[in-house]
Amino acid sequence: MILAQLTHFATHAVSSLAFLQDEQTVSFSPMGLWQHMGNLARAVAVILFIESIWSLAVMIDRYLYFSAARKQSREFAPKVAGALKDSKLEEAIKIADRNKKSHLAEVVTAGLQEFRASGGTATESTIESSQRALERAEAIVHAKLKRGLSVLATIGSTAPFVGLFGTVVGILNAFQQIATQKTSGIGAVAGGISEALVTTAFGLLVAIPAVMAFNYFTGRVEAFDVEMDNSSSELIDYFIKQSGRR
Repeated sequence: MILAQLTHFATHAVSSLAFLQDEQTVSFSPMGLWQHMGNLARAVAVILFIESIWSLAVMIDRYLYFSAARKQSREFAPKVAGALKDSKLEEAIKIADRNKKSHLAEVVTAGLQEFRASGGTATESTIESSQRALERAEAIVHAKLKRGLSVLATIGSTAPFVGLFGTVVGILNAFQQIATQKTSGIGAVAGGISEALVTTAFGLLVAIPAVMAFNYFTGRVEAFDVEMDNSSSELIDYFIKQSGRR
């Protein structure tokens, strides 16, 4: 009787070890998770990877563009102010042409060129036409500054849902494996659960930096808009003062 019980215990232990060994065959390395993914889950991962590369490219592009605009604007503002103070209109325009990446230079140049094209005399009609040119330039520069930010907003809002779709697919695969293998052990559902967890984490990993970058760059654009408005109003004030000296 004792021998029979020992034999039964040994058989049960061996089967349990075999079961655990089967469960441990699931690898949670990147390549192992990729191999356990189904075609639909892989498609979700590829989409999220493309979105991550796209958002990273936009972040780098906007950072370089804004940094150059900020640097050149700091150099441009005092120089053009000095030229206008000495009534050197042509020199002010040349200074603006040398700072093409500056958002302030683009706006101020439009107003100065319109003022020069209208005869260079500070009359009421000339000031009004220069003001309209400044407003048009501000709208154009604002559109340039916001270029690519809609991509970050779209990726930031859609990436979690793409990852959630992969999560649903992974859970469905887990239940399908349970039904196919007629067992509820962790080894039967590890592949499906790994799909769900990986796609969810990947979706959040893509979305969070995109949202943070969108908010940061939107704040920078708003600051640039304020600077352009101030520069435009200062230039109009300069034209008005010139008209008062006539």
